[in-house]
Amino acid sequence: MSHVLHRMLGKTYPVAEGGAGVMLRDRDGRDHIDASGGAAVSCIGHGHPDVLAAMHAQIDKLAYAHTSFFTSDVAEELADHLIARAPAGMDSVYFCSSGSEAIEACLKMARHYFVETGELKRVNFISRRQSYHGITLGALAVGGRMKDRAAFAEMLMTGHHISPCFDYRGRRPDETAEQYGLRVADELEAKILELGPETVCAFVAETVVGATLGAATAAPGYFKRVREICDRYGLLLILDEVMCGMGRTGTLHACEQEGVAPDLMAIAKGLGGGYAPIGAMLVSKRIAEAVRRGSGLFPHSQTYVGHPLACATALAVQKVIERDDLLANVRRQGARLEQRLRERFGNHHHVGDIRGRGHFWGVEIVADRASKTPFDPVLKLNARIKEAAMERGLMIYPMGGTADGTAGDHVLLAPPFIIDAATVDTIVERLGDAVDAALGTVQPI
Repeated sequence: MSHVLHRMLGKTYPVAEGGAGVMLRDRDGRDHIDASGGAAVSCIGHGHPDVLAAMHAQIDKLAYAHTSFFTSDVAEELADHLIARAPAGMDSVYFCSSGSEAIEACLKMARHYFVETGELKRVNFISRRQSYHGITLGALAVGGRMKDRAAFAEMLMTGHHISPCFDYRGRRPDETAEQYGLRVADELEAKILELGPETVCAFVAETVVGATLGAATAAPGYFKRVREICDRYGLLLILDEVMCGMGRTGTLHACEQEGVAPDLMAIAKGLGGGYAPIGAMLVSKRIAEAVRRGSGLFPHSQTYVGHPLACATALAVQKVIERDDLLANVRRQGARLEQRLRERFGNHHHVGDIRGRGHFWGVEIVADRASKTPFDPVLKLNARIKEAAMERGLMIYPMGGTADGTAGDHVLLAPPFIIDAATVDTIVERLGDAVDAALGTVQPI
């Protein structure tokens, strides 16, 4: 009996023993294509020699020094690297150990900024339904994944939510994509006016929605309108690029493709590629300067902030991505992945939508394609697809609640940036077989 408290108590998990490139091997010697990067984490694959060498070198030099006493050369170098490539206006980086921690830091910095500038009434955060910003209490409070919030609702600060920008299920037949995007963006202004502009601290959004909606991209013009509204009423724009950022969508930051820059940004997953736990908050110059002119203090700290080993690891990962021009491969193989997914599932009776960008794609499964009716959530179809995929040596990221938070199923693909055309083809073939096998257990297809 395992003494590890696993995600699902009572479930027996295969034991991972090794990884190389896009493959993970279990104790029984079976290889699995990591087509989801774990949880969109393993951006350069497993066992990369350059990253392992950088980790060994850093351990030999310095593994840990608490940031109340020291900075480190590698933390400074990584911060310089990130800011040189960051969205316009970014000035500073706060390193932490996960995406949830990065979101917590963003929430506290947003509030702290308004404390420093004397706008003490700004306490409200607005986000979107069907969003996911992390599993800690602050992140749950601003997140819109209601099933995760339910058991802790009485403990959470009040969260205010507007509609997601979810074209497949939200756009009316009489709207263009642009009209739809502007309509749901304008819900932000309505919510600000409802709460009182002087009380709103920030709007929090995933640039491309990951786990809850399966790589749902925003409608054209949506984020530009959001940016305009934030500026009009003086609140901050916090972009959550924990899952969709750091090259996942074909540009280093997903917001580059939206033509906007945030005030605060959370990154993680692809930052360290899974080799060490690391996340970060990127802070705009105007926020950093306000704190410097004021108290000079960010009242937030955790034990492993700026961990030298984690920073060395992330720097090595980022250097590999840049040196090997892996973002070009993301764009190239991402186009092939989209093509192959549409060839395989475009006329499938139970695939309602195929959406995404770069190496970030979602396939939504429906009971009825014409009406977009989801399967009964009791069937746990997304979990069945995951099991069928694992049996075929394929790792995917499944999720339920896609349609309304309770019903709906999708699978998310987020393969490493290093994949080639042959691997893309194999991923789609195995996924197609897995989807059909899982559907065969719930109804004839």
